[in-house]
Amino acid sequence: MDRSKWRAAWKEEEARAHIQGWDFSHIQGRFEEERDLPWNYRELVREYLREDMDLLDCDTGGGEFLRSLGHPADRTAATEGWPPNVKLCREVLTPLGVDFRECADPSAVPFPGEAFDIILNRHGAFDPAELFRLLKPGGVFLTEQVGEDNERDLVERVLPGTPKPFPHKNLREQRAAFEAAGFQILRGEEAFRPIFFYDVGAFVWFARVIEWEFPGFSVDRCFDRLCAMQEEIEAEGAVRGTIHRYLLIAKKEGRRRPGPWTS
Repeated sequence: MDRSKWRAAWKEEEARAHIQGWDFSHIQGRFEEERDLPWNYRELVREYLREDMDLLDCDTGGGEFLRSLGHPADRTAATEGWPPNVKLCREVLTPLGVDFRECADPSAVPFPGEAFDIILNRHGAFDPAELFRLLKPGGVFLTEQVGEDNERDLVERVLPGTPKPFPHKNLREQRAAFEAAGFQILRGEEAFRPIFFYDVGAFVWFARVIEWEFPGFSVDRCFDRLCAMQEEIEAEGAVRGTIHRYLLIAKKEGRRRPGPWTS
C-alpha cells in the first residue's frame, strides 16, 4: 500500500472515531492493553462488595461494569457527567431501578452524606474529601486509575512536547491526599505495562477517541509520524507503548452505620 492509500484508510478510521459508553469493540483484536496488570479490578470489587451494601459507581461510563456486578438495584447508585453517556445511563440504568444522577463535578456529588458502604471509580475523576463525606463510617473507596504518564511514549511519537493532561495522578501523591482527608489506606499499587497496536488505523481511532491524551491529533497533522509507525508494524508486527495504572483502596475510619441513602 502506498502513502496515499495509507492516508485514505487512516482518515476513514479518523471519521469513525466516536464511542458510546466505554466500548472499544471497534478495535478489538487490533490492540491489546491491561493484559498483565498485577491486580484484577473485578475480583477486588467482588472481595469487598456484599449484597446488603449501598453501592455508588462514580463516572460509570455507560454503566457496563456496574451492570455486570448484578448488585441489587435498590442498593445501587451511579453518576456520570459526559453528556452522551448521561443519556445512555438514563436509558439503560434508570429502568433497572438504579438511582442514576448526572454529575460532572467530583467535588459536588448529588447524594447525602454517609450514604454509601462502598464507592467505586474506574478511570474517573474524584475528590477525596467528597468521598469521605459520602461514605458511611467504615466504608470503602476502591479505584483503578489511569496515571499521569499513561501512553506518554506514544504521545511523544505523534505530538512531541504535549503537556500531561493530568499531572499529579500517581500513587504517591494520591495516597497522601487520601490520608490527609482522613482515610486509612488498605492497599496501594502502581504498574507500568505495555500497550500494543497491530495496525495504524487502530491507533488513529484510539488517539481520536482519547482526545485528552492526544489533543489536536489528526491524520493530516501527524501523517509522517504515522507512516513511521506503519513501517515499524511491517517490520516488527506492532507498535508498543506504555500504560500507567495505579490501584487505591481506602477506608473511612469508624464503624459501619445502617440506614437508607435514598432519602
